Amino acid sequence: MIKVLQQLQRRTPLGWLQLTHHKSRLFVAISGIAFADVLMFMQLGFQASLFDSNTRIRRALNADIVLVSPKAKNTQNLSTFARRRLYQAMDVPGVESAHGFYSQTINWKNPQTRQDNPLQLIGFDPNYPAFNLPEVNQQLDEIKIPDVVLFDRKSRGDYDQVITQVSENNWVSTEAEGRKITVKGLFSLGASFGTDGILITSDQNFLMLFPRRDAGSVSLGLIQVEPEADSVIVAEALRSHLPEDVEVMTIAEFIEDEQKYWQEESPIGFIFTLGTAMAFIVGVVIVYQILSTDVSAHIQEYATFKAMGYRHRYLLAIVFEEAIILAFLGFLPGFILPIGLYYGAAKATSLPIQMTLIRAITVLILTMIMCIISGAIATQKLQSADPADMF
Repeated sequence: MIKVLQQLQRRTPLGWLQLTHHKSRLFVAISGIAFADVLMFMQLGFQASLFDSNTRIRRALNADIVLVSPKAKNTQNLSTFARRRLYQAMDVPGVESAHGFYSQTINWKNPQTRQDNPLQLIGFDPNYPAFNLPEVNQQLDEIKIPDVVLFDRKSRGDYDQVITQVSENNWVSTEAEGRKITVKGLFSLGASFGTDGILITSDQNFLMLFPRRDAGSVSLGLIQVEPEADSVIVAEALRSHLPEDVEVMTIAEFIEDEQKYWQEESPIGFIFTLGTAMAFIVGVVIVYQILSTDVSAHIQEYATFKAMGYRHRYLLAIVFEEAIILAFLGFLPGFILPIGLYYGAAKATSLPIQMTLIRAITVLILTMIMCIISGAIATQKLQSADPADMF
């Protein structure tokens, strides 16, 4: 190992010298790689925010097992099933409690702009908290009052005045589905690709806002298992006990199901994956053009090395050295720029977009692979570096 390091120290860094010989070409190369990295960062960032924002509700549920209709697509498009399935679930050993959960999109009049906006309205029995959100659970007595709702302060839209007023205990009234409602509390969950925000109320208030909705049809069944019970085993027992008009999932499976929908069935999930792949290909083409031009410009020097007795692999090492250097130099601005872009996008869309260490490492690895592939293609021109033809 020490011998190898000594050889590297004595070795002339020809790759670095060739790259820095033409400063403008190096700048263009770094800019091109940074551009490809920015594209990858943005696509991966939006994809991560897609999964994170749309699984927030499911991750916040206070349940070990969830019953859901097989027709449900995602959290914003939940179908319904008979509430009696909850009573049947109570017959299964290990089940401690089973409660209904109502959800539906509602058009409410923004108290600030007076414009109609769609939000997701969630209703449940306040005596049995549906969420692991202390901020919501501390205000459950409020939603027991008729026509009172809690508002998500992280909703997308102009709600600054509404949030300020409610924070100062100045209740805000508005209309929803032709009925007057009052916002008496706030909580934080966040907007998503599927909804601009969330309203939480009691199951009774929910049904008053949707009088045609059958009280015996629930959107989800939230099941708590006994402390000593295994939720996976109880879930298997529920699948055997309940009819096929409901699906039984552990909370982990329920969260994974939502992410799978947005990743595999939703067009937007495919678009982000395709965008990342296209950014990678663009980077390969850009780096190839740079390295190919550099090899062509120094083809006589490479031929001279061959005439002096240097092996072909030595020449390949020079090109790959350039590729690795370009990968690191291009990654630096490609990493810094998206941090600001993430901040601007998060502020404009109210989506959870931020830089993560795992994503940074992923893009760095992709950048290195991108540059190595380009270097491997560019080295094909070294085959033509024949001293007999050059001189």
